[in-house]
Amino acid sequence: MKKNILFLLVFCLGWGVSHAQCGAPNTAFSEGELLKYDLYFNWSFIWIKVGTAQWDIRKAKYAGKQAYRTHLITSTNKRADRFFVMRDTLTSYTDLNVTPLYYTKRAHEGSQFRVDEVKYEYSNGKCHLKMNYIRNHGANNPSIASFSECAYDMIAMMLRARSYDPASWKVGTRQYFMMADGKKCERQSIVYRGKENHKVESTGTTYRCLVFSFMEKEGDKENEIVKFYITDDANHLPVRLDMNLNFGTAKAFLTSSSGVRHPQTSILKK
Repeated sequence: MKKNILFLLVFCLGWGVSHAQCGAPNTAFSEGELLKYDLYFNWSFIWIKVGTAQWDIRKAKYAGKQAYRTHLITSTNKRADRFFVMRDTLTSYTDLNVTPLYYTKRAHEGSQFRVDEVKYEYSNGKCHLKMNYIRNHGANNPSIASFSECAYDMIAMMLRARSYDPASWKVGTRQYFMMADGKKCERQSIVYRGKENHKVESTGTTYRCLVFSFMEKEGDKENEIVKFYITDDANHLPVRLDMNLNFGTAKAFLTSSSGVRHPQTSILKK
């Protein structure tokens, strides 16, 4: 499966659950949360800033009901645009119990234009997906799928997972989840690596973090696609991601946060 920087900005803790548990109380975030990131790419052994990303949560209406609308927007800068243009916008709607309702990704990456869409429906104890994708302004490619366990897009999974406490997990613990991207829905996995303190060089802030690896299996081979660091507090904010991409190695660092729900007790030095 092809991965890009925007996909890997998303923090995922996965597991399979029944439909009755697709939604759950939100203990991690509130309306108005805004996170900003700098993106870096390794070019000839030199780390170069190539763009920024922004995560924004607001309340909105979906199908006439109160919902959370989450935007994740990533853009390369003018310097990087000479080599690879990226303008991606992900939008997710969930109800106030973080049950997935709708997801779309609109992406301009290099010479490609893509639109991915997932609509969720729930009946008879199952999660039903209506998916569609369009490439380079071509035809629609609709598909449907149903699961007895919950399925999530990358944004809804992040929102759902942030309310879980992995404090009892042991190093090496593996969690599984179903992720939909508009084209298909596949089982993925995350491995817990332990705790580590991390200093964000651009801000000088040091965080106490939980460290995870997003793994991808192709045949008999398993690869680490991204290693990510999240704050070891009630917010579970992603502060750093180390990414192994098809076109090289990239990193993302949290540069600012506002509207955060809980005190940031994971900050060790500022």
